[in-house]
Amino acid sequence: MVPLLIGSLLIWAVAIEKILFLNHFKKQYKQLHEKAAQLIALKNFNEAKGLCHNAHPLIGAPYLSAFQKREMKLDEWEGRLERRFTETRQGLKRFLWILGTIASSAPFIGLYGTVVGIIKSFEEISRTGQSGFAVVAGGLSEALIATAAGILVAVMAVIFYNFFQTKISVISLEFRNSVADLADEIKGLDS
Repeated sequence: MVPLLIGSLLIWAVAIEKILFLNHFKKQYKQLHEKAAQLIALKNFNEAKGLCHNAHPLIGAPYLSAFQKREMKLDEWEGRLERRFTETRQGLKRFLWILGTIASSAPFIGLYGTVVGIIKSFEEISRTGQSGFAVVAGGLSEALIATAAGILVAVMAVIFYNFFQTKISVISLEFRNSVADLADEIKGLDS
């Protein structure tokens, strides 16, 4: 039961961290986009680049790549921008592996508890030389509790994992579109 308790605590720690991190990420990139777009409209590219340099690297790096659209061939720029988006997406996914690991291992940990409980029941029969429900009830009860706990922890981890995968996909798409829009604004001013 101790590994399941630790797994449950880790699930909640990761969930809280992801909620706070993703909300902060979304708020920060929207603020950066708004300020950078205003500066670009005024053709103040250096100050806009400075804002991007000061932003969190997961946000700033793709935006800085947007400024390079003017200086590079389109296919080179798209490749560079795609690499920055990949880095950002990987950064957004940090700690999700913990949820995936717990989701896949918790049922087996619960099953292990089930086996241990059944073994205790047989040991009790062997020790007392008696059989019957009263003799094996404690071990079977422990076995069923371990199984239920393992399934519950796994279900919690899967729900949070899927929730965050979906949320990260939505935020990544919005972020990608935001950077692409800014790059188009920059390119449009050069024309």
